[in-house]
Amino acid sequence: MLLQELKNKFEDVRPGWTVRVNQRIQEGGKSRVQAFEGMVIARKHGNEAGGTITVRKVADGVGVEKIFPIYLPSITSVKVMKKTNVRRAKLYYLRQKSSKEIRKKIRSEVQAKTETPAVETASQ
Repeated sequence: MLLQELKNKFEDVRPGWTVRVNQRIQEGGKSRVQAFEGMVIARKHGNEAGGTITVRKVADGVGVEKIFPIYLPSITSVKVMKKTNVRRAKLYYLRQKSSKEIRKKIRSEVQAKTETPAVETASQ
């Protein structure tokens, strides 16, 4: 298969967004679709052939990361669950933070972005 025939399903996914990636898994003679939902912490090598997306989630208190090649044929769909704006391209610092700290940090960044600075007028 040529690269032109494969479709990049992560076309407009950005770091900081929460996504659900559905991947077809072959087990024995059967195949099933496995979902992996988490936050995109890195996007590497753009849209070229070796480009990847790193998705992180916390399951039962243990952090799990999965690296998906963007042209992987077994990926059936990618759904964006939540969009958040972040100031970094690589969110590796989230590995050391707890879930509560991550939610607090994202909430404060979103509030800072939505608040507009008050313009003071000088009265003479």
